[in-house]
Amino acid sequence: MFEIPKHKEIHIVNAEMKYYLDMSMEVTKILHRYAAREDIHVYSIDEAFIRVNPVERIFGDKWSIARRIKKEIFEELGLTVAIGIGENMLLSKLCLDLDAKKTTEGIAEWTYESVPQKLWPVTPLSEMWGIGSRLQNTLNRMGIVKVGDLAHYPLELLEKKFGIMGNQLYYHAHGIDHSDLGAPIILGQISFGKSQILLRDYTDKEEVKHVILEICEEVARRTRSAHKAGRTISLGIGYSKDSFGGGFH
Repeated sequence: MFEIPKHKEIHIVNAEMKYYLDMSMEVTKILHRYAAREDIHVYSIDEAFIRVNPVERIFGDKWSIARRIKKEIFEELGLTVAIGIGENMLLSKLCLDLDAKKTTEGIAEWTYESVPQKLWPVTPLSEMWGIGSRLQNTLNRMGIVKVGDLAHYPLELLEKKFGIMGNQLYYHAHGIDHSDLGAPIILGQISFGKSQILLRDYTDKEEVKHVILEICEEVARRTRSAHKAGRTISLGIGYSKDSFGGGFH
C-alpha cells in the first residue's frame, strides 16, 4: 500500500475473492478448448500448466496456440496474461517468471539450448523457482551466487550437503525436470499455504471470519486437488500498525 502514489486517477478497491475465483474458472474453461483434462494442471488460482504437444496438428505450433489462448482470454474476459513456453514444467515456469512477463508480447520460450544464456546468469538465486532466502544464503556461503555457479558445482558435494534436494538443485540449474504434468516440481513440497495482505483494518468480527474462510477454502481446494490430507494446520494473523503491530501464529 505504501508504494502506491496518491493520485486522483488511482482508485483503491477491496479485493473480491469470489470474483477472482470465478475469473480463474473462466480462464480454465478456455484452456480446456485446447487440451484434454489430463493435459491441464491448475497450479494455483492464477497459474496453470498446459501440454499442447498432442494438439499441435489441430491448432498449430506452440507459439500459435499461445497467441490464440492469450487473444481469447483478452477478448472474452478482458484479462491480459503472460505465457511461458518450455520443454518441461520447470523451464516453462522459469520462462514465465523471468522472461515472458517482461516482454512486449507477453510470450517467451526457453529451450535446453537457451539455458546457458537465459538461466545461468540469473542472480540472486532466490529468483530461481524453488530457492528461498534461507537456501540462497547457504548457497552464497558455498560460493554459489548465480544459477550458473550452481550448474557447475560438483554434484556429489551438493548431494552430500542437501541430500536429494542437492541432486534436484543441480539438474534444475541445467533446466532438467522429469516431473510429469501436475507432479510437484520441487520434491519435498508437502504443505499448502496462502497469505493475504488486507487493504484496510478489519475491526468487525464477521468480516474477519469471512477473510479467514476465503483463505481456508483456497488452501483446502488445492489440498483436495493434490489428493492430500493435512496433519497440522497453522494460522497467523498480524495486527494493525495502529495497534502497535505484532500478531500471533
